[in-house]
Amino acid sequence: MRRLAMLLVASLLLVMLAACGSTPAAPAPTTPAEAPTAPAEAPATEPDAPATSDLPDLGGREVTIAVENAYPPFNYVNPQTGEGEGWDYEAWNEICRLLNCVPSYQEASWEGIIQAVANQQFDAAADGITITSERAEQVDFSDGYIQVEQRLMARVGEDRFTSMDEFVANDSLRLGTQTGTTNYETAISLLPEGRIQAFEQFPFAVAALINGDVDGVLMDETAGQGYIGTNTESILLVGPPISSDELGFIFHKGSDLVAPVNAALAEMRTSGFLDELAARYFSDDFVLPE
Repeated sequence: MRRLAMLLVASLLLVMLAACGSTPAAPAPTTPAEAPTAPAEAPATEPDAPATSDLPDLGGREVTIAVENAYPPFNYVNPQTGEGEGWDYEAWNEICRLLNCVPSYQEASWEGIIQAVANQQFDAAADGITITSERAEQVDFSDGYIQVEQRLMARVGEDRFTSMDEFVANDSLRLGTQTGTTNYETAISLLPEGRIQAFEQFPFAVAALINGDVDGVLMDETAGQGYIGTNTESILLVGPPISSDELGFIFHKGSDLVAPVNAALAEMRTSGFLDELAARYFSDDFVLPE
C-alpha cells in the first residue's frame, strides 16, 4: 500500500510538471475578415500646398501675372480650347504650387507691359523678358531662368544670305522684328532704320516673312523654334547666334515676391523641372496647336 501510494504521488507530480512545461497550442488561423489591413497611404498633397517646407509660404495669395499670349512657346492661346498655354503658364503654375499662391494670368500688350508692372497694375510679368540694366531701372528682375540666343529667320530656299553678316551687306534686304524688344535694339545696332520694319507682335513679323514683305526676321531662338514648329515648310533659322541674353520675370520695385520666386526657381532648377520644360517647349518637338 505504501509503495502504491508513492507511485500515485509520483504520477501526479509528473502530470503537473508536464502541464507546466508544455508549449501553448498554436492559435487558430486568422480568417480573412480578421486579417490586419495594410497601412493607409499618405494623403495626397493639396495642389496649392507648398511642396517643400523650406520654401516661403504665401498663404494662398493671388498673384497677377501679365502675359502677351502672342509669344510662343512662352505664351499663346490654344485655338481648340481658347485657353492660354505655354512655358510661362507651366512655370508659374509650378511656382505657385511650391509657394502656395494662386496664379491669375492677365493678357497685356507687349508695348506697355514693363511700365504696367512698374506701376503695380500687375504683380509680375512673364513674356520672355530679357534682363537689361535699362529695364532694371524701372522694375526688379527675378534670377535668370534661361539663356537664349538671338537668331535670324529666313524663308526656306533663301539663297541671298546665310548669316546676319551677309544680310547686313545686302542693301536690298529688309529685316522684320518686334518693337520694344532687345531684338529691335540689336537690329538698329546693325542696320539703318530704313531697312527695319517693326511689328507690334512677332506673329505679324513671321507672317510678313512668309508672304515676302520682309526678307528676314530677328528674334530669340526659343520663340523662333515655336513658329517653325507649325511652318517647317516655309521658314527656318540660319547662321550662327547673333547675341546671347538672359531672361527673367519682372516685378515692381521693392516687390516682396522677388525672393520667394527666386527660391522657387532654385528648387525647380534642382529638381529638374526647368529642364523638363525646356525639353518640352524649346526643342524641335514643340508644335503650336492649330
